[in-house]
Amino acid sequence: MTGLTAPRVVIRKELWFGFILMGLIALGTVGILVSADQLTRGHLGLTMLALVVVAIMLGFPTAFTLMGMGMIFTFLAYDRDAGKTLTLMVQSAYKVMGNDVLISIPLFVFMGYLVERANLIEKLFRSLHLALARVPGSLAVATLFTCAVFATATGIVGAVVTLMGLLAFPQMLKGGYDVRLSAGAITAGGCLGILIPPSVMLIVYGATAGVSVVQLYAGAFFPGLMLAGLYILYVIIIAKLKPEMAPPLSAAARFVPLPVYNEQISQSISNRALPALLGALTVMKGRRNADIPSGYILRQLFIALLPALVFALAFGLSWRAATAPAEVAYVQPASAGGGLAEPAGSLAEPPGASSGGLAEPPGAARSGLAEPPAAGGGLAEPPGAGGGVREPAGSGGGLSEPPGAGGGVREPPGAGGLQEPGAAAATPAAPAERQSASRGFWIGSAVGFAALVGFYALLSFQRLEIFKMLMSSFFPLVVLIMAVLGSIVFGLATPTEAAAVGAFGGLLLAAAYKQLNYQVVKESVFLTAKTSAMVCWLFVGSAIFSAAFALLGGQELVENWVMSMNLSKTEFLILSQVIIFVLGWPLEWTEIIVIFMPIFIPLLDNFGVDPLFFGLLVALNLQTAFLSPPVAMAAFYLKGVSPPHVTLNQIFVGMLPFMGIQVVAIILLYNFPGIGLWLPEVLYGR
Repeated sequence: MTGLTAPRVVIRKELWFGFILMGLIALGTVGILVSADQLTRGHLGLTMLALVVVAIMLGFPTAFTLMGMGMIFTFLAYDRDAGKTLTLMVQSAYKVMGNDVLISIPLFVFMGYLVERANLIEKLFRSLHLALARVPGSLAVATLFTCAVFATATGIVGAVVTLMGLLAFPQMLKGGYDVRLSAGAITAGGCLGILIPPSVMLIVYGATAGVSVVQLYAGAFFPGLMLAGLYILYVIIIAKLKPEMAPPLSAAARFVPLPVYNEQISQSISNRALPALLGALTVMKGRRNADIPSGYILRQLFIALLPALVFALAFGLSWRAATAPAEVAYVQPASAGGGLAEPAGSLAEPPGASSGGLAEPPGAARSGLAEPPAAGGGLAEPPGAGGGVREPAGSGGGLSEPPGAGGGVREPPGAGGLQEPGAAAATPAAPAERQSASRGFWIGSAVGFAALVGFYALLSFQRLEIFKMLMSSFFPLVVLIMAVLGSIVFGLATPTEAAAVGAFGGLLLAAAYKQLNYQVVKESVFLTAKTSAMVCWLFVGSAIFSAAFALLGGQELVENWVMSMNLSKTEFLILSQVIIFVLGWPLEWTEIIVIFMPIFIPLLDNFGVDPLFFGLLVALNLQTAFLSPPVAMAAFYLKGVSPPHVTLNQIFVGMLPFMGIQVVAIILLYNFPGIGLWLPEVLYGR
């Protein structure tokens, strides 16, 4: 009788990697403690930090790990005083509850879940891949476009990657696309939602670092577009150099069926949409369009002319803004007697005036209200006054003025405005003339007009149908996103108010596409509450952990260690970004923000680093948190909906080039900081 053999336990490579990383963290912490000449409370703080990272990697919930470790080490820091420890916990939780910036998070999340359930992504992907059919690697390019737009509207990485994995991945594999390129495009594109505004990650960073969320949104706009553009450029180059990895679409895949009336006009008149529709509208007696209603032709013609109407409206508004009269700053001459003097930018006094405020006539008292000469006291009356409020002879009414006053508030010569009763009528100011438009305005207008002409030259009935598909899927999302972002960036609304507008817009979109029902609202509210609770508890845990870390002196120890290295600004930024890049392997972006940003932010002043600029670098860097193994949540989202023959290693390999592109984007942003800082400077004068 043979004995039973024990089953062989096989540990996956990802687990080996995680165990090795945890071992290195533990060994490093022990090495720091052993090499220290004298153990201080700061070393206790570093021990707490190492234990938190290891516990999170072992799978313990992040928020409760932070709270638990923070309370244990705060208890030790307060010499086992439970009362002070509980007080710190309550104060930290209350500080998070009182942060009004965080109110926008559940509203943005609710908007995202509603837009996700409006089933727009299928129409969006279909219309974009038909519109980009002639671009090399069109399916992958359309996937990145769809991911960028949809990730911006939702901001939920898991939802975007999962939906695109169900929708675009099978089509790309069916079209002969390389598995690695397809997987990389979906995972990288799905992660754009944590960078392109309105991003929940930017709200979390702003609340943690004390940076304006409005300025973060303005600053992250162009870096997000730059990263998406680099992804698309990489796919196009690969499709050009290696067409077997991204073959062009077949004629059947590019086929767009036409409505019956459009097909009839196309065959009988012309396939060029605009001339054919105009011809069908003018020729109403022949057999060619006898059975086509004129109302239908007018509707099609209106849709075809929409780009021209939008261009005309944009041109008119731009011309009005570009030629607006310049504001003239009036300067009061030095010889002016009194009243309100107006030098450029402030209220000035005539020579000899005492302090600020309204100028007093010569000889007036130094304080209080000036009195006319020969006044005895109280409210002085001119000679001959009978009682009450006396008026000098010939005055029109009102309170009397000291000798030499011109009457009321004096204005610079030639200025208009309000006049005193009885005063001589001032000559009305000539209306300000408009400025001539700048050369840049005319160049931009010429480029736009040329693009419009090219659009109509290529507008066939097939492209008109694609344009209508874009109008029903792409443009509603763009309008929603621009309404939310525009109201924030241009100061029309706070992030919280704009988030409320976005949530209402999500409801309207779901209703417009007939997806708004009790079940959809119930699921969206439940998922919003779940996500918001997770973020809230993360902030509470982060506040307790940061307070304990500072109380133990860990922040001071880290700062002294960094300063002892005599780093330059560039070296400090490289070191910090490398640390964040490595932390992205075992940790998610939420954990990196709430645990490590409170450690990095106090160091920025020592090196003259703008917290806004640092936040943009971190936002680009944190893209790797979803793409770098062994955590790489985007890879696991895609693997869950992929065909069985697609392996996790293929997905990992496909993500590596896009991680390299993220590093290139960080280098570009560092060398050209205007990519992120130009828009905040223009809008807010930073």
